[in-house]
Amino acid sequence: MSNYLIGDIQGCFDSLQILLKKIKFSSDKDQLFFLGDVVNRGNKSLETLRFIKDLEGNAQMVLGNHDFHLLACALGSKKPNKKDTFTDIISANDAESLFDFLKNQPLAITHKGVLMVHAGIPPNWDVNRVIQQSKKVQKHLQGTNISQFLDDMYDNKPNIWSKDLSELAQCRYSINALMRLRFCKSNGELEFDYKMNYTHPPKGFKAWFMHKNRLLKDTDIFFGHWSSLSGVNQAHIYPMDHGCVWHGRLSAIRLKDKKIFSVSC
Repeated sequence: MSNYLIGDIQGCFDSLQILLKKIKFSSDKDQLFFLGDVVNRGNKSLETLRFIKDLEGNAQMVLGNHDFHLLACALGSKKPNKKDTFTDIISANDAESLFDFLKNQPLAITHKGVLMVHAGIPPNWDVNRVIQQSKKVQKHLQGTNISQFLDDMYDNKPNIWSKDLSELAQCRYSINALMRLRFCKSNGELEFDYKMNYTHPPKGFKAWFMHKNRLLKDTDIFFGHWSSLSGVNQAHIYPMDHGCVWHGRLSAIRLKDKKIFSVSC
């Protein structure tokens, strides 16, 4: 049995099928983990989401910002923008079951001593905090007032973590951190305007994984979200968004030996 962790698919269903053939995926013995953003921007979001849902026990995924945006447009008051390519999901005859599937997905997964998120982890968070906050968000996604909750999560504030924040504010910070984070300060202050070269961060900030005193510096962390990352040679850090939807690659990493398998998109 092999465990494979797959980066951002973003609706590139055909590339996913080619990748699964390359790794010789077997539903009898292999397990897939998807690192978020399984939908949007590509042209087959509906096929991708249906496929992952139908894998049932053979797959797990964390929510990415595009997956969350789909929920906000379908179940909240947000409207799809011109770049969104998931309206076929919203109008599908099985839309309700697909949304129920997404609402049950966490923001973080621990498996065999590794940690998976979509974007990043604040330097001052440990595993317990990550999982605790993931569960807190998931509770609201499964609640009866999900529409209001989704609408309330669209804000960049608070951008600093505190245990004294209200529960909704904690959820908003957690979603922004685990789904959108690129740069931050050592105290967990988030920055969302700069998206490019991690070696030249905005003044006063660093890429989240570059802080030397991170509480999780000795934990293997697998994530997507940041397709422009290249040349990262940081212990225990595995960026897996290789820009498939931007004509890059779709990649899977085999957990037992960290071997990467990629296909061109």
